[in-house]
Amino acid sequence: MLVEAEPAHLDLGIGLAESAETVREWPGLGRREAPPFRLVLVRDREGFSRLARGRLPAWGAGMTVPAARLIVIRLDGGDPRATFRHELAHLVLHDALPGRVPLWFSEGYAVVAAEEWNRLLGLQLNLAVARGRIPELRALDGALREGDLTAQAAYALAGSAVLLLARLHPDRTLDALLGKLMDRQPFPEAVLAATGYPLESFGEVWRKDVRRRYGLFVWLAAGGMWLVIAAAVVFLRGWRRGADAARKAALDRGWVIPPEALEEPQVPATVDDGPPPE
Repeated sequence: MLVEAEPAHLDLGIGLAESAETVREWPGLGRREAPPFRLVLVRDREGFSRLARGRLPAWGAGMTVPAARLIVIRLDGGDPRATFRHELAHLVLHDALPGRVPLWFSEGYAVVAAEEWNRLLGLQLNLAVARGRIPELRALDGALREGDLTAQAAYALAGSAVLLLARLHPDRTLDALLGKLMDRQPFPEAVLAATGYPLESFGEVWRKDVRRRYGLFVWLAAGGMWLVIAAAVVFLRGWRRGADAARKAALDRGWVIPPEALEEPQVPATVDDGPPPE
């Protein structure tokens, strides 16, 4: 492993590289060690953009170039360890497969392999579904390279597609699909053999599954309900103020207070005659 970083970040880089030397279980690929690679840590967006050469959006936190066995991590782009796990999954996947796979599958696999299917990604997915934004599989590749918020939802959607590919096989794993891909079968043929669906049909099954699993009510249960409650409270407070103002105005009309009602009442004086006679 070759690590390139500023002196202050060199220990972090060495630690990340050493963690990749551990043999671990990869979904559908079995136990394997990552191939040798070059790890570069850059301080900020400027350094990342310089190495990416316009191939990735500026908000990106990591980059993998499998052919060059290069991983680049941007240190101001979030947790570098989480980013490294995602990028390492890309490297391992592409090292194992002799052919090409769609971008959505590569990113979805990295999401699953790096165990990024957490509540944040789930909420992004639920928001996308609640707004009706479920692109077709062939359009998902473009969404992964759009603005930050759109891309975050696209990463979650890609992860959901890879999880569905596993669930559609009787053993509920990616073993059969990736086994076909490692045997040099083209991606559409491998999907058909592993799931029983042509790729286009799988795309429709996936979209229906996304709506069913991650629809509006799931989004509400995942935390969106608090947004609805907050909006309802704001609306009711505004409605109540308007209603009270109208009622007060109605009560004020036609009322005349006589002047004597404004005068202080006269309280009769009392005289203390002392204790009663014995």
